[in-house]
Amino acid sequence: MQTRKILVVEDEKILALNIKNSLQKLGYDVLEITDSAEKAIKNVAEHYPNLVLFDICLTKEINGTQVIDIIQHKFHIPVLYITEYSEYIKLPKNQLSHPFSYILKPIRESDLHLAVEIALEQYQNYLNLQIEKQKIAAIINSMACGVVVTCNHGCVQMMNPIAEQLTGWQQNEAIGKDFTDVLSLVDKDMDEVIGNLAKQAVQIGEVVNLPENCMLISKEGKEIPIGDNIAPIRDHHGRITGAVLVFQDITQRKLTELQILRNAFYDGLTGIPNRTLFLDRLKQAVERSKRRSDYRFAVLFLDLDGFKGINDRFGHSMGDDFLVAIARRLESCVRSCDTVSRFGGDEFAVLLEEIKDINDVINVAKRIQDTLGLPINLNGNQIYTTASIGITLNHSHTNEPESILRAADSAMYRAKQQGKARYDVFNEPTNC
Repeated sequence: MQTRKILVVEDEKILALNIKNSLQKLGYDVLEITDSAEKAIKNVAEHYPNLVLFDICLTKEINGTQVIDIIQHKFHIPVLYITEYSEYIKLPKNQLSHPFSYILKPIRESDLHLAVEIALEQYQNYLNLQIEKQKIAAIINSMACGVVVTCNHGCVQMMNPIAEQLTGWQQNEAIGKDFTDVLSLVDKDMDEVIGNLAKQAVQIGEVVNLPENCMLISKEGKEIPIGDNIAPIRDHHGRITGAVLVFQDITQRKLTELQILRNAFYDGLTGIPNRTLFLDRLKQAVERSKRRSDYRFAVLFLDLDGFKGINDRFGHSMGDDFLVAIARRLESCVRSCDTVSRFGGDEFAVLLEEIKDINDVINVAKRIQDTLGLPINLNGNQIYTTASIGITLNHSHTNEPESILRAADSAMYRAKQQGKARYDVFNEPTNC
């Protein structure tokens, strides 16, 4: 093992010589005995010793703690303080709070050996800790998600660059602040502010997941959907020392989910509900009618008259534009609580809710016929159309959505057989 080098800074010559002799006897390499702060800094810069023994009351002309601070923080070399007890008790407590301790005069060889070894070991532990902290910081800072570390009281201790970017807070201004001051979170589903999740994770000692629809309100007021969780931090004894929040901006994921939802339940051409969503709403209407004796609904099934001829004459692209225009006109004929759906091709369905009687439904059917009878202007062409409409009400003949739809479809075919621009009401078959 390499002999450790020590610099002694002491202006009492006899004491300094005794310290040097004791250190050499103990196997240390004493570089030099220095009696001034200026020489001390010069020697440190030239030789970089493993430890400096420094008389904190070396001179009245200079603050010894200022010199020590230079040695420790500029050159990163540990310092073991030498002082009289009478001088020690006069010093502010923060001046001798450094972890590498101090030694009081008069100095016994055994005390000197112990103090030097402790100072060297503590400094090596300090270096190892700093290396580990740097590794952890490098890992956290390189993560592609936001990371916020708190103490067990829920105050911020560390943030990585992604967390700074998302919250709008810089780490230096966030440290020491309450978790909720830096991370303003809202549960959009419950429409309520989320409390200090760091404290919650510490108290229960378990991982806490962010709500499904969690929104981060940044320092600038920007709303950002985020996801992930916050977990308690435990030391090697299993004691909880804080919490760590790992989170990420899930805006793109939400947009993707929304697009998947639209693809699953909405017609890609017209943007109105498709057959799947229509049947789901029809099922809800059926269940509602079971609970409420005064609730009535009706289904209209529409098939455009002569749509094939429009496609053949103007082409499929014009035909698609025509269907989009038809969807808008159908929506204009009903209320916001009703549902207009495209089943594919030129087939549409309408769910009318909260109706009084058949007259309400017939009035809507007539309104649709009148609206569709108006010309549609596309690329300089005026296109006319009509529709055959089948109607069924929520009679007692069935409670199955598919059966109700088949009834409306059957009535539509009867209307089409009678000629264009007609409607027909499904009549429940009677037992003979």
